[in-house]
Amino acid sequence: MRTQLVSISTDTISLEGAFHEPDGGKAAGAVLLFHGNTMNFYVGAPRFLPPVLTRLGLACLAFNRRGHDILSTRNSRQAEGGAFQFTRDAVADNRAAAAWLAARGYPAPVVIGHSNGGMLGTQHVVEHPQTPALVLLSAGRGGARTVSGGRERLFAGEREAELTAQARKLVDAGRGRELLFMPGWWWVISAESFLDRVGTVPDTIALAPKITCPVLCIRGDQEDADRYPAEEFQRAAGGPCRVEIVPGCDHFYNGREDHVAGIVAAWLKDALNL
Repeated sequence: MRTQLVSISTDTISLEGAFHEPDGGKAAGAVLLFHGNTMNFYVGAPRFLPPVLTRLGLACLAFNRRGHDILSTRNSRQAEGGAFQFTRDAVADNRAAAAWLAARGYPAPVVIGHSNGGMLGTQHVVEHPQTPALVLLSAGRGGARTVSGGRERLFAGEREAELTAQARKLVDAGRGRELLFMPGWWWVISAESFLDRVGTVPDTIALAPKITCPVLCIRGDQEDADRYPAEEFQRAAGGPCRVEIVPGCDHFYNGREDHVAGIVAAWLKDALNL
């Protein structure tokens, strides 16, 4: 494949990414790759899927949302990254990436999202009903039940009420960018981002009936089925939906990347008649 680094404009900072094209001419279609929470375009699925998908004739755009990584800087000492993210910015970033692809002749790309990128992907597809196919890689439940709990003890864990009150106090005092330490992944977050996360993440199951394009849902067998509800999505989906549970597989597909890529590629080949 041919790869070029790209920058996608937003109303604030640019989104950096990579555009992968098949060798040997024009692509038959395109794919938008949405990374997981606090991840980025060069790890996980946005990294291991393009070599396989470009062989199908699909161009792939993998990019950093403003909420990439946990904490980062770029050309200043101003902190940015996942600790400061807002759902509204993430949704806008996905729209900006879709517009970038449309300007290059791909107005209706496939959407593939991992984890939080999958939750955001459901929102994006509802807003873009021309999407030909959606792949949810361990997409979270979203909505009011997305925050803490589960056997993984993520986010605020047993301290959700305490940390919510602390975050509200900081925001009310005009100190919303101050950081809070959390007992679970992703460990540190600003007060205002904490409250945004609690109240604004897309509800994957509630959005499912509005999605009529073909959907593939993948989950590793080591993952919490309540947090990553592939079967529930399948029952609620407004169109055809296939579920694949991958044996010996964690949330990040460690050691199972080739197997997952093979499932995705075979399903897309059939779904898109490639």
